[in-house]
Amino acid sequence: MAGPDDGVGVSGCILAGALMLALADSGSFTLQWTHSVERQDWRETWEVTQDNRLHLTQAAVKGSGAGMEPGPGGRFENDWWVWAPDLPPVPALVLAASGKTPSAWTLCGAECTRLGASAGLPVRLSPCPDAG
Repeated sequence: MAGPDDGVGVSGCILAGALMLALADSGSFTLQWTHSVERQDWRETWEVTQDNRLHLTQAAVKGSGAGMEPGPGGRFENDWWVWAPDLPPVPALVLAASGKTPSAWTLCGAECTRLGASAGLPVRLSPCPDAG
C-alpha cells in the first residue's frame, strides 16, 4: 500500500453501493465498460487520494467515435488510445444502471466485479471511510 507522503490515500477499499471492494496494493482501481452508442471499450484508472477522494489518472478508449475522442497527449498503445486527463479529484462517482447498455461496468481492484448489469438505482463509488 502507498505511504502517507506519496499522494495516494490510505484507504484500501472502495464502496460500490452496498459492496465493499478491496483495492490493488497501489490504492487504485480500473473501471471498464462498453460505450452505449459506439460499442467500443472504454477504461479508466482511478486512485484514492490522501484526502479520500477519487482521482482519474489514466483514460483509454479502444477505437473512436461520438464522444470517444482521445484527450490531449493521447497515444496509440496496444490497440487503445491512452491519455492522462488533467482533472481534479472528485468525492465520488455515480454509475448509471439502466440494464440497457451493451455491458455492465467492470470494476477491478484486488479482484474484478461487475456493477449495474441490470436496471436499478445508480451505483455510487466512493472511498471507504478512514478507519483511523
